Amino acid sequence: MTVSNSGKGKKYNIVYMIDGLGLGGAERLMIPLLANLDRQTFEPRVCVFQVRNGNPIADDLTALGVPVDNLPISHLRDLTALPRLLRYLKETQADLVHTQLEFANILGTLAARGARLPSVCTVHTIPSQDGMRAKTRLHQNVEFFCLRNFCDMVISVSEEAQRFHREVGRMSERRTSVIYNGIDLARFSAEALQADPQAVRREFGIPAAAPLLITVAVLRELKGIQFMIRAMPGILVERPDVHYLIVGSGDHQEQLVEEARKQGVQERVIFAGARKDIPALLSAADLFVLPTLTEALPTVLAEAMSARLPILASRVGGVPEMISDGVNGRLLPAGDPSHLSAACLELLAFPETRASMGRQGRAIVEQKFDVRVQAAQLRSLYLHLLDEHGT
Repeated sequence: MTVSNSGKGKKYNIVYMIDGLGLGGAERLMIPLLANLDRQTFEPRVCVFQVRNGNPIADDLTALGVPVDNLPISHLRDLTALPRLLRYLKETQADLVHTQLEFANILGTLAARGARLPSVCTVHTIPSQDGMRAKTRLHQNVEFFCLRNFCDMVISVSEEAQRFHREVGRMSERRTSVIYNGIDLARFSAEALQADPQAVRREFGIPAAAPLLITVAVLRELKGIQFMIRAMPGILVERPDVHYLIVGSGDHQEQLVEEARKQGVQERVIFAGARKDIPALLSAADLFVLPTLTEALPTVLAEAMSARLPILASRVGGVPEMISDGVNGRLLPAGDPSHLSAACLELLAFPETRASMGRQGRAIVEQKFDVRVQAAQLRSLYLHLLDEHGT
């Protein structure tokens, strides 16, 4: 790839490094971000280390005109990884490296320092410190060491996440910042959301008038969906017509299916699998539920709020920076099925309250979580670091 110059000056090559391009939150966020990046100033390309669920996001990025390069790295002990990354950065004439997810945050940051390039990292998680396996803790400590010592700026996606990274990761105040993740509001326009919502219900055999709860998440244990499934029997006692749609895939799916069977609610809990038509799915629902146990800033909540859905979510991590209790949703204790069932029944009983919360949620997203704001903040950060490095 060649470096070109526009009438406004040099065009900078930004290399985004990421572990995989599956349908996780960090991966999906790359689409609206790169679609809104200032292409008069920056030339982005993506370097991906692993194939996860076929890397479906790669096709979306390519459609935007963003090159996607596969540089296979299966484990951190790969002694060829750093030399290959250094060669890649030289061949692509990189000016700045932006990493996301564990392998990229470690290896990409080291490669950027070795190539004497400025580097930025976005950390999307607040890892639970309870019961963490020794190997996982080792990886976390290595990641924090690399970011603390070799990364020019660590971006936290919420104030709570920044506090965690400073305290647990021992990041310096000078080298951390907060930039909220943004979403493409055009995908959730009134026209898009007014498309046939009954099509989704017909697809899954859900009656047109039945109350529909929805969760969109990667199916991991820490997403807490098992607690919502345990809340379903209590909900069905009073509202036997309720259905619960779970959208996503992951290594915890079999356990969740078994939990639904164990609770006797398998007929009312629907597993939709990984999907790309999230706006259509959200528009078919009445209430969004995120019973997560830990979260830095769940972008899916911004998507649900854009679809004017009221939210039930755990009071953890950065969630309270998105949800104001009683305004655009309800904040609940994590891991408590009784609170989940009671809150669901309360909101299902008051459609006007749900509608008001949905309107408030949309207003909050437009103010705080528009991807155009995120892209502008990153533009300023990139130019500042490039100037500091004399690039």
